[in-house]
Amino acid sequence: MFKYPKKYDVLVIGAGHAGVEAALAAARMGCSVAMLTQNLDTIGAMSCNPAIGGLAKGHMVREIDALGGAMALNTDATAIQWRMLNQKKGPSVRAPRAQCDKKAYQFRMKHLVESTPNLDLHQGNVAEIIVENDKVRGIRTSLQMEISAKTVILSAGTFMRGLMHVGLKNEKGGRMGDAISTVSDSLKHLGFEVERFKTGTPCRINGRSIDFSKCERQGGDSPIPKFSYLYKTLQREPNDIFTLNPWGDETFHVEQVPCWITYTNPQTHDVIRENLHQSPMYSGKIEGVGPRYCPSIEDKVVKFAEKERHQVFLEPEGRHTLEYYINGVSTSLPYDVQLDFIRSIEGLENAEIIRPGYAVEYDYCPPTQLLPTLETKLVENLFFAGQINGTSGYEEAAAQGLMAGVNAVMKVRQEVPFILGRDEAYIGVMIDDLVTKGCTEPYRMFTSRAEYRLLLRQDNADLRLTPKAAERGQGIVTEERVQHTEEKLAKLAEAGEFIRSTTHERMRLDAWFRRPENTWEKLPEEFKEKFDAELWPILETDFKYAGHLERQQRQVERVSKMDNKKIPQTINYKEVNGLKNEARQLLEKIKPVTIGQAGRISGITPADVAILSIWIEKMER
Repeated sequence: MFKYPKKYDVLVIGAGHAGVEAALAAARMGCSVAMLTQNLDTIGAMSCNPAIGGLAKGHMVREIDALGGAMALNTDATAIQWRMLNQKKGPSVRAPRAQCDKKAYQFRMKHLVESTPNLDLHQGNVAEIIVENDKVRGIRTSLQMEISAKTVILSAGTFMRGLMHVGLKNEKGGRMGDAISTVSDSLKHLGFEVERFKTGTPCRINGRSIDFSKCERQGGDSPIPKFSYLYKTLQREPNDIFTLNPWGDETFHVEQVPCWITYTNPQTHDVIRENLHQSPMYSGKIEGVGPRYCPSIEDKVVKFAEKERHQVFLEPEGRHTLEYYINGVSTSLPYDVQLDFIRSIEGLENAEIIRPGYAVEYDYCPPTQLLPTLETKLVENLFFAGQINGTSGYEEAAAQGLMAGVNAVMKVRQEVPFILGRDEAYIGVMIDDLVTKGCTEPYRMFTSRAEYRLLLRQDNADLRLTPKAAERGQGIVTEERVQHTEEKLAKLAEAGEFIRSTTHERMRLDAWFRRPENTWEKLPEEFKEKFDAELWPILETDFKYAGHLERQQRQVERVSKMDNKKIPQTINYKEVNGLKNEARQLLEKIKPVTIGQAGRISGITPADVAILSIWIEKMER
């Protein structure tokens, strides 16, 4: 047994999107941090789709950026195409999405992690979580090296007893070409609930074998909808291979790479139906529950049998590769069947599969075992982040990693934790959903999950969250970011006051702003110089939706009274007269922190909440 001589404040296990954000956040806040990963060459790897953002996910990436995270800036630095989705719909559901250069994203993130002060890297595979007196003390690797830490963040992705399936063949692994982790055995030994989920990925194709003339071209947006609020800090230095897209000069042109669209057809579906007996999902070999909102092509063909075709997106994996990600046909059918159904699709008749699609089963821990800080209830100072909590997606993982990293530091410093409410961020919605309701399938963020989504837009994440993070201090966000947000707030306040106080000879400006048909292009020329074009969408929404925003704010204030009402953690629910046994069991399992959280537990009724509120008032008296 070798004991590493240095004891860390925070030890992060895993170097995926959750692990990276957790380690960077803790190091940025001044703590000594270690990152342990089984392969240092895959730090920040995009294991599946080479894209960041999308509906609701794009909102969350903007929030990660507003809180000082790295994902948005790394996306702007390495993206090859940007789009703003739902531009013709309301402001609450518009969301940015970017196609990235897969390897450039990974290499730049690896370089960032390697060059971050206070952050040490270790390659190894964790075998055991070391716990004494219900408090984590560190970890032991498979090579019998022990690393001590005050807090540990476990973000093992799909690697916990990962099992990959292609047809009826399977092999151990959390990602094609990578080994598994057996740390879930240690978690079971400690008393954690461990269950199984599954996810999948489509095949990759050599671009030279695609007939793009038969496909629909999908280009990027202009002007480019950048992800990070600090995108202008990206500068190209001489011989800089990491920052591919400079923004210092606004006139610089970035060539965007197109994606392409094609469709499955009845022949495709026939091939799949005829071979369902070779699918591990339909033959019973896969036990884990898959993501309902990202179904495999087998599921699409079976569950939507009335549809004659399904959309297929051909997405380039980088500027310097011909590899294409075939989005929309996630599968675990045998290689020969994959080749048959892919070649039945228009434009892919001569397709060469470089990597087959596959499904992967993995262990996860039901997230109701966590506090809202993402610290486990069972073991003090042990945090979970990412797919171990039952989520799917890079963005969901990164957001959890960021919050776990910040709260691990808060625990080390014995300071009040940093928790975001459902009215403050999509991140707050996600974490509250996970720790309060749990998940029976891989959790994916949607705008429909947020009851205050008009307040939680992608264009105002920095205004919502950067000042909140700055109030807590301790380096969650940099001074540069704080100053940028303060200047933006001042400009918005100045513009808003100008609108309210200006009467044009033909109109009153604030009334003009409220009309849905009025856009930037229709604004009289004498006023355009008074406004920053980038701030226009926020001003437009604030005026056009003023009534809706005020109603949502009043709703927030009503609900916040319940969320501010704390539940003593010493409460014995068996002593609360009037509660049903089912309610007692649920409350004891979840251990809600507030009355508001208790009311959001599935199975808890308004009557249960009323009884609990009265009991707490009696206790306080």
